[in-house]
Amino acid sequence: MQDKDLRCQAKKLFSFFLAMSGWAWYNVGMKATPKLSQPSKMPCKSWSLPAWTTCPGARNADGSAVDACSMCYALQGRYTFGAVKEVRDHNLTDWTESDWTDAMVKAIGKSTYFRWFDSGDIYSPDLADKIVEVCQRTPNCQHWIPTRAFKDARIQPLLDILNALPNVVVRLSSDSIDGETIEGDNTSTIIESPEDFVSGKGRVLCRAYTRAGKCGSCRACFDKRVKIVSYPRHGRKVKTIKAAGYIG
Repeated sequence: MQDKDLRCQAKKLFSFFLAMSGWAWYNVGMKATPKLSQPSKMPCKSWSLPAWTTCPGARNADGSAVDACSMCYALQGRYTFGAVKEVRDHNLTDWTESDWTDAMVKAIGKSTYFRWFDSGDIYSPDLADKIVEVCQRTPNCQHWIPTRAFKDARIQPLLDILNALPNVVVRLSSDSIDGETIEGDNTSTIIESPEDFVSGKGRVLCRAYTRAGKCGSCRACFDKRVKIVSYPRHGRKVKTIKAAGYIG
């Protein structure tokens, strides 16, 4: 029994090492080596980029953070750890490789759900174009893409192409932290507390706060029938974005 426990622990440590190093079988023989994340909240893997530097939609005209991004979780806590930052920095250059779409299709594999950008955003039309191809080539996977890139006229048409795919939900993020909503087929907003949720057809309250911050069996964010997801506010206000080097 003791030997079995030791083997189990060794297997877990080996899997952790592979995840942290970004190694995966689909890397072999390819230039592109996308590194996927497994956010503790999520029921699936994610592909992400550095927060703020790839989030032009997070800025007001004067360069300050919009209200919703002023408390960005991806600039706090575990997201500041070196290993976590390294994965996102790697992806920032890796997606420009010519075979990145092939590598991503293999990385997603037989996954039934996939989240894009638990940090970062679509900051480039070229990246958006590649994501379109990846989603088209993985029709059995349901993709969720939260974004503020709709503010960029160069990217907006590509978001429309993505959201027209039956296996993709492009969920446009409101800048508000007071429940204000924006126009769009699928959107989201932040509210101060669950008591501020306004119910209605196509509206869903994120109840992760009742499950220790985890999605559990809920897949509302991936569902085209859900028009607006309201997220109760979490995280603390980031007061030192500029001091921390997130603004050049």
